[in-house]
Amino acid sequence: MKTQTQEESTGLGDVPMKVIAVTSGKGGVGKTSVAVNLSIALGKLGRKVILFDADLSLANVDVALGLRAQWDISHVLNGEKSLEDVMLDAPGGVRIIPAASGIGELSRLSEQQQAGLIGAFSELSVPVDTLVVDTAAGLDSSVLRFSSACQDIIVVVCDEPTSITDAYAMIKVLSQDCGVKSFNLLSNMVENESHGRSLFAKMDKVVNRFLDVKLSYLGAIPRDHQMRRAIREQVAVAHTYPFCMSSRAITRLAEKLNDEPPGENAAAGLGFFFERIVGNGQGAQLSQ
Repeated sequence: MKTQTQEESTGLGDVPMKVIAVTSGKGGVGKTSVAVNLSIALGKLGRKVILFDADLSLANVDVALGLRAQWDISHVLNGEKSLEDVMLDAPGGVRIIPAASGIGELSRLSEQQQAGLIGAFSELSVPVDTLVVDTAAGLDSSVLRFSSACQDIIVVVCDEPTSITDAYAMIKVLSQDCGVKSFNLLSNMVENESHGRSLFAKMDKVVNRFLDVKLSYLGAIPRDHQMRRAIREQVAVAHTYPFCMSSRAITRLAEKLNDEPPGENAAAGLGFFFERIVGNGQGAQLSQ
């Protein structure tokens, strides 16, 4: 039988795990960049982070870091590889679980594949106390499943009409169809902190008027040339250019999240988290 110390060292057992979804209403708002850099910043703070690429139709976390995934989650589903076999190493001690482009919806997985996925995550012995889930953009059922199973949901938005409209739609569907009542808004690619708060105020006004949810301001990431350079170079700005404006902002966001204790619905291990996902399809299907 495992002792408490053993459970804490592996991230398994009943030790609460912080699970963070990074999502957006539409693509092109820097969601994956936020997920990657936030994971690395949390790793630098001493957290044991796994970043899961949950975009099951267009995997891109490994591409963002210039990594080449020899295997991915599809090889775990068909029993060829273990979860530890497919993981990639990233800066800050972060481990990445790469997605497989075109794998399809979780709702279409067979019961055997769903059970295999839960088993693979339950048996993982890699130390982990934080799971960051980079969802796909949009409102398909896999996005809703992953997001609603997470303890914290970060909605990334930039100051463009389509981004604001689609972020609102994401919050509305997760609230009304999946019962999610709390969201963190992250203003991305803004000119300064004042711009970020102004964007939040704009979203908060609409959300408060029409939805019964709590929208919190997580913070803002400014637009800067070092971030654009890092994206072109396929590196993490938080690692390669740690003193630029965007990296300092990401560090502040990571510190804020790090200081928050796991909530009441924190996952007691990775296997339990994925049990939530495969069993959480009823509400998600309403959006189809």
